[in-house]
Amino acid sequence: MGILRSRRGAVEVLVIDRPEKRNALDPATICAIGETFLEIEHDDEVAVLVITGAGDRAFCAGMDLASFADGRQRLAGVAAERYEEFFRTGLTKPVVAALNGSAVGGGFELMLACDVSVAADHAMLGIPEVKRGLFAGAGGTLLPTRVPAAVALEMGLTGDLITAARAYELGLVNRVVPGVAVLSEALALAERIAANAPLAVRVTKRLMYDALESPVSAAWSHVMEALPGILGTSDALEGSRAFVEKRTPRWSGT
Repeated sequence: MGILRSRRGAVEVLVIDRPEKRNALDPATICAIGETFLEIEHDDEVAVLVITGAGDRAFCAGMDLASFADGRQRLAGVAAERYEEFFRTGLTKPVVAALNGSAVGGGFELMLACDVSVAADHAMLGIPEVKRGLFAGAGGTLLPTRVPAAVALEMGLTGDLITAARAYELGLVNRVVPGVAVLSEALALAERIAANAPLAVRVTKRLMYDALESPVSAAWSHVMEALPGILGTSDALEGSRAFVEKRTPRWSGT
């Protein structure tokens, strides 16, 4: 299937498990990831998704071009569509990328589609598609929203990779840690997110992305639309009570 899944409390961990291929994505793996997206969106027990790769060489090397070139494998079905949709709409729940190694091409694009990222200090990142006569579809669309235009253009037009340290300087990743600490750091971050009220977290994520994509006036209207729904939740009342009573909130997700 190309992936491994596990659960740690309210955090789902998805491992791209093709280390012999630098965790490159073949059609079966893409469909398996898409199926995971479909499932966790409707699983009330999952608050945060962590995506990482097997081994220490690569988070994901992008598309497994050989698996597509032989003409025998095709992307089709609802799961594949959900994977592709991830680059346009993401998930309603937060997604943390744990870059255990390099994120190149489609792997870099997958990282960009996640909400926050922790990178190994030896990881290299970028979109080298032009070196192969291709272009970075999702990367060309998402990267200019994350870094200054001149930086995005240099990365896209040269196809050169950057270090994890440089990615941190540019704000592309949230943390850079030794490779052995990547998953534990990503899980700690995910658990801090999962400790908060689920509905409030999802609304916060949506409003922040709305603000990136809309004029301030339109984004503020989205805030005002969302406010009554959050203020009327059980979690909002529980959060206030827990604060006053100096205890840990008991979230219900309602």
